[in-house]
Amino acid sequence: MLYTDLTPGRTVMLEGRSCLFFSGFAYLGLHQHPAFKSLLIQGIEQYGTVFPSSRAGNLRLSIYEEIEHALCTLLHQQAATVFSSGYLASQAAVHYGATCGQLLYAPGTHPALWHQQPVLPQMNREEWITQSIEKINTHPDNSFVIVSDTVNPLTGTIHSFHWLQELQRKVLVIADDSHGIGVLGPMGEGCIHFLPQATNIRYLLTASLAKAYSVQGGVVTGHAADIMALKRIPLYAGSTPMMPANAYAWLHAGELIQKMRRSLQQNIAYLLHLTAGSAVYNPHALPMFILPTGDTIVHYLEDKDVIISSFSYPQPNSPVVNRAVVSALHLQEDMTTLHHFLSAFSL
Repeated sequence: MLYTDLTPGRTVMLEGRSCLFFSGFAYLGLHQHPAFKSLLIQGIEQYGTVFPSSRAGNLRLSIYEEIEHALCTLLHQQAATVFSSGYLASQAAVHYGATCGQLLYAPGTHPALWHQQPVLPQMNREEWITQSIEKINTHPDNSFVIVSDTVNPLTGTIHSFHWLQELQRKVLVIADDSHGIGVLGPMGEGCIHFLPQATNIRYLLTASLAKAYSVQGGVVTGHAADIMALKRIPLYAGSTPMMPANAYAWLHAGELIQKMRRSLQQNIAYLLHLTAGSAVYNPHALPMFILPTGDTIVHYLEDKDVIISSFSYPQPNSPVVNRAVVSALHLQEDMTTLHHFLSAFSL
């Protein structure tokens, strides 16, 4: 277990030594960018640190409607609503989904989308897809609600949803795009750029705004009727709204966000080039580079002042996953250093 007194950026301070930091998320590095921190300070000056009322109260704060409009435009959806965290947004979406039909979970679905401790399918995704198509097509419309992540950050893969085009019934798809939004797509719209569009499929997209944007908040977007209905459940009315200063900072950081997205894409491409032909796994050009298991490589890199992501997830007894996570803050020399040590470790 490692401890620090300072939030990491491209480096982290550990016991008085500066180490390269290839862990965590905040893929665009906004949390340590002076311009973004300045916007957050401006937001605090204008709005304070909290909006002391329910979103369902009789006094509303207009900036929430502003960010919701901007997010549903970005994600090509009819409506959106924001929450104080990505976890709460996902919980609200799946609680609403449970009122629309039987939840049909994909294998390995993130705990943020769990409703009443579901038993996840113990099969590979392709088998689950085959069974799901048959099950949905042989039942009436709206019998099932598909629940799945779009990106698996532990395996560095983007899930394919082309199979949804084989469905012959109406279905609601709840998709958590926390590791896609802000990273994937031409403008950072995430996996909605890849999801098939059909009249019998409607989406309820949920995402953390922290993973890419460094904003403590979450969003749910979808059809206007679904969002209106979701706003009537207790998880919406009973929760504290997201910090309004975070909404302000995100709304005013458009150019900076696109600049940092370009930097992230360049960094991913550079490390992909360096690690080509090695045991490092990253099939979809995501910010996370999957490394071999075992603690030997973790301790080796730590001795070289390089910190990678290495922990059990999602359960304490789950296998440990080793990853090098790249952000927009990293310099080419950082990735060259990482590659040098990985090569010396015979990867």
